[in-house]
Amino acid sequence: MPIATVGESASHDVQVTTETIDAFAALSGDENPIHLDESYAAETMFGGRVAHGMIAAAAVSAALASLPGDIVYLQQDLTFEDPVRPGEMVRAAVEVIEELESDRLRVRTEAFVDAREERVLDGEAIVLSLPHDDG
Repeated sequence: MPIATVGESASHDVQVTTETIDAFAALSGDENPIHLDESYAAETMFGGRVAHGMIAAAAVSAALASLPGDIVYLQQDLTFEDPVRPGEMVRAAVEVIEELESDRLRVRTEAFVDAREERVLDGEAIVLSLPHDDG
């Protein structure tokens, strides 16, 4: 399988549910009540429960894995721009924008909530792109 090249893109969708948020909290140990307690979260600036930002970032990781070849995450710069709420679908989109070295690429990374058509995450990643060995 060939390696990823400039201009190639991929995406990945994640349906965020209360179960997703609960499972992520258990896995990560991040039990902030803004993510887990609706009553508490309702009194915050968010006005209700929101997903961990890293759930949207994990969707970016899955989108990167959909690019050709074997992709190894080396670096990520990201900004969380808007919260994701239970029941929303997150679409992560990645696009290779620059070849840095023969095996390293700069990739634009974004995530959107489909229903609101709002970007919730913005950034760039550096990845190692290697040919896939089917052998």
